[in-house]
Amino acid sequence: MSKSNLRLGKSSEDLATKFLQNNGYKIIARNYKTALGEVDIIAKDKDTICFIEVKSRNSDRFGMPQEAVSPFKQRQISKAALSFLKSRNLLDDKARFDVVSIICAFNNPQIRLIKNAFELSQDFSY
Repeated sequence: MSKSNLRLGKSSEDLATKFLQNNGYKIIARNYKTALGEVDIIAKDKDTICFIEVKSRNSDRFGMPQEAVSPFKQRQISKAALSFLKSRNLLDDKARFDVVSIICAFNNPQIRLIKNAFELSQDFSY
């Protein structure tokens, strides 16, 4: 990944974190990594634990950022989410998967929060 893409990703996650906090989310963790996958942001929205993928692009020329959350990526996020819930004995808590989509055009970012962006992937063994 290029340095430019890494910078865009880091600044987008920072922007998404502020956006989520301004919308009432309480941030629990950022860049939660396991051998099974990674979650960009884990937060609490009222009584629901949210596993949030942040996707950003400089324009929509090649499609919307949220379209990059492929079924493979959804499975990886699902695995990491289950690991997080199991490790903290939270399997009975409400949880969902959100996506924050950011288009960073002309220093005027367009941010879109997509709640319940996908369901828990059941097609893997854990």
